[in-house]
Amino acid sequence: MSFVLAIVGRPNVGKSTLFNRLVGRKIALVDDTPGVTRDRRRHAAKLYDLKFDVIDTAGLEEGAAETLQGRMRTQTLRAIEDADVALFMIDAKTGLTPTDEIFAGILRKSGKPVVLVANKAEAKGAEAGLYDAFSLGIGEPCGISAEHGLGLADLRDAIVNAVGEEKALARDDGEHDEVSRAGNPGELVGDDVPADDEENEDVPVYDATKPLRIAIVGRPNAGKSTLINKLIDQDRLLTGPEAGITRDSISVDWNWRGREIKLFDTAGMRRKSRVQEKLEKLSVGDALRAIRFAEVVVVLLDAQIPFEKQDLQIADLIIREGRAPVIAFNKWDMVEDRQETLADLREKTERLLPQVRGIRAVPVSGQTGYGLDRLMEEIAHTHEVWNRRIPTGKLNRWLEGVVQHHPPPAVAGRRLKLKYMTQIKMRPPAFVLSCSRPDAMPTSYLRYLTNTLRTDFDLPGVPIRLLTRTSDNPFAGRARKKR
Repeated sequence: MSFVLAIVGRPNVGKSTLFNRLVGRKIALVDDTPGVTRDRRRHAAKLYDLKFDVIDTAGLEEGAAETLQGRMRTQTLRAIEDADVALFMIDAKTGLTPTDEIFAGILRKSGKPVVLVANKAEAKGAEAGLYDAFSLGIGEPCGISAEHGLGLADLRDAIVNAVGEEKALARDDGEHDEVSRAGNPGELVGDDVPADDEENEDVPVYDATKPLRIAIVGRPNAGKSTLINKLIDQDRLLTGPEAGITRDSISVDWNWRGREIKLFDTAGMRRKSRVQEKLEKLSVGDALRAIRFAEVVVVLLDAQIPFEKQDLQIADLIIREGRAPVIAFNKWDMVEDRQETLADLREKTERLLPQVRGIRAVPVSGQTGYGLDRLMEEIAHTHEVWNRRIPTGKLNRWLEGVVQHHPPPAVAGRRLKLKYMTQIKMRPPAFVLSCSRPDAMPTSYLRYLTNTLRTDFDLPGVPIRLLTRTSDNPFAGRARKKR
């Protein structure tokens, strides 16, 4: 990263559209509705030969400091403080507004270099708005079209002039190569593990220093943003009593006990039947992508009203996606009879989520910080289990003992034969069982094998995939010749 650029301006001028273009991916929500962006989002970006970090911000809105608009404005001002240069965007089609003039005054007082950009310059009548921008007194405006990619060469030159060639053209290729590798979704899904020779098979050792991706999900107003702010000990994310403040899935980098952590804050997910507005559908879709991108997903429940139907559906979605789930009961500081409540919650956890028996459940408080160290320890433990690899020889010796103790049932008068088992994937652990008639194998027996496998090999709280197949018969389809 050579420098940091913050995109600022009033609502609905196209800040997130330009952010997506600079990043090269559609990761920020874009809609015609003003005020879509609320939290500030930071990401690696590229513009021709320039490589830098770009921050997308909420639009400047009027409001008292304690209101939602006031808190959004505070987030924007912090982004300007963190940046080396501010890209001030106006709408050339609409022209200057009093809010633009207020924002120009704020930027002059900040003392940061400013690049003035007039967006939507391709629109009819935009030329007048472009000339009006000179009256702001913060430099020559650069006309662009963020949606169509026009004027980006001029924008590149304006950024270099504002930052300085030495800083703008500084190289840090290793960091951005790392970002580009992390941005490839194809490399984030489970690792295939080849079935080597049973006795000479190498079992990979778990690397406790490897970076970890964690998504925090739950219903609206469960306290997800407050929890992340407490974890990183910063007011990084916008919080408040209003439900549904978070819209974009925001990633936050953090270091826990020397380990790099990427936390994903997500929008609250309501029942599908209640999601009607387009913007909320986009927010939920962004949250689902965060779940697929993450390795461990923390399902944040309100300890006072836990295990609503939507909570269980969210947990089931995480399990079907193959992510490693952890339950956190938030707002624990508001619970009175803690011992009795905790025993009741753990009983409900085991009963309502039998598909991930042994799932870790931790009481926490995002407001006071209670239980957060324990939560991170359980996340690290669950991630280790999720990455576990069992040697093929050990699996087959286990299978032999299980079959002797509880053989598979006879179906249509014919006994099912179990031949061998091997693990084909980690993240989550996935196994293939070779048997005589896979289509006739009862679901109840597969469930028995899965539960026994989970207990005997210490795989609590993570999804387990158990697939069945039969060996190829080289004589299948050949009719017997008559003599």
